[in-house]
Order: sequence, then structure tokens, then C-alpha cells
Amino acid sequence: MAKTIIKIEDLKRSFVMGEETIHALKGVSFSIEEGEFVTIMGSSGSGKSSLLNILGCLDQPTSGVYDIDTVVVKQQSKKELAKIRNEKIGFIFQSYNLLPKTTAIENVKLPLMYNTKYDSEEMDALALASLEKVNLSNRLHHTPAQLSGGQQQRVAIARSLVNNPVVILADEATGNLDTRTSYEIMALFQELNKQGKTIVFVTHEPDIATFSSRTIVLKDGHIIKDSPNTNILSAAEALAALGKEDE
Repeated sequence: MAKTIIKIEDLKRSFVMGEETIHALKGVSFSIEEGEFVTIMGSSGSGKSSLLNILGCLDQPTSGVYDIDTVVVKQQSKKELAKIRNEKIGFIFQSYNLLPKTTAIENVKLPLMYNTKYDSEEMDALALASLEKVNLSNRLHHTPAQLSGGQQQRVAIARSLVNNPVVILADEATGNLDTRTSYEIMALFQELNKQGKTIVFVTHEPDIATFSSRTIVLKDGHIIKDSPNTNILSAAEALAALGKEDE
């Protein structure tokens, strides 16, 4: 039986703005099992950002249940939440969020610096192993300015993997990339998923969702669709179909 990594039950999130109360999430429920590759979709105002912030332990729901890797998030202190973010969640952002004057390997090591169980030598080894997983072991000492957008996102993916999290949480990770580079990144996500990584990928692009195994669609704070993808496309094949890049 698969292990449940994320459990959401009747999740609600409201914000008070002046005299008005905004109900961003209106009773959302779903679970994600270990090894799933789930895309979450929704237009602006759907509740997607609110859900993402709660999944990342950056915000707390107004009511409802959120458990990650059997840990009840609602019962955790700020310090414990920081530990969950560091050890259980690998974050990937649309804008990469790399330190500009810091090399690839140093950027990847950053999450380990908040984890007291590793010494400097172990951090170097883990960061190198992560960069090897994303095929960037030849760019260890390059700064973001010396890397393409796709390479920067690969560094960000390596950083998300370095602590061996239970889930990778990607927010519009292909949003700043062209079609070819997007397919390259999605092929990498599919490969990581084949290796057993649980991935939650937030996107507004329907073609990107075809590379995942399940899609959850939000609208006006409700889930309007939650279904398996019966025809998962190969990002590597989609990339090959584009042909060779023009010289």
C-alpha cells in the first residue's frame, strides 16, 4: 500500500480585506501518495496560490487538516514548520531564486546549511550528487549570470533535491522558459518521478499538465476536477519532435 505524503481535508482559507472577507479556499480535500506526479491548475483567483502557500508551510489554513508525511502541520511551532520546509519539502520557483553572486554548487548547498547533521565535506558531496542528477556537474563553479535559464532552473531543481525531501513543490517551474527548454525540464521531472520522487507541479499551462500522472483543477476556491491522466505524454519525445535547434 502506497504511503500518503500529503493529506488535505476540508481545507479553507479566508482573508479579511477592509470590510470584505475573501474566501480563497472553500473546503478543499485530496491526498497525494508517494511517487505520484500531480499537476495543480487554475486561473487567477482560483485559490491555487493560497493552496500552494499552505502546502509549502508558508501559510496556515483558516480551518481544515493538512498533514505532510504523517505530520499534523497545524500542531507545529514556527521552528518546527521551518524544519519541515527545510527537510521535507523541495521548493522550485518560476524565477529560480538563486543567489546571483554565488556558484551553482554553493546555491545547491544552501538548504544543507540549516541542517546540523552535515559537515562541510558531506555538504559538498551531497551538492555534487544533486548537480550530477540534473546533468550539471560541469557547471559547479558558474554563477547564475553564466548559465542559461534552463541551466539555472536545473540548479534550482538540484537544490530542491539535496535534502532528499518527501515532496518536490514546483511553482510554475517552466513559466519563464521557452518551449524547448520547458520540455527539457519536464523530461527531467519525469525522470525524477520514475526514480520515486513525489512531485506537485503548479502550472497554468495545459500542455505541461499532460506530462504528469494526475491533474487537480481549482476554480473559485473549489476543486472542479481531480483525475488521473490516462495518456501521459513523454516530454523527451515531445522534445525530440521539435527537431534540432537552429544554429
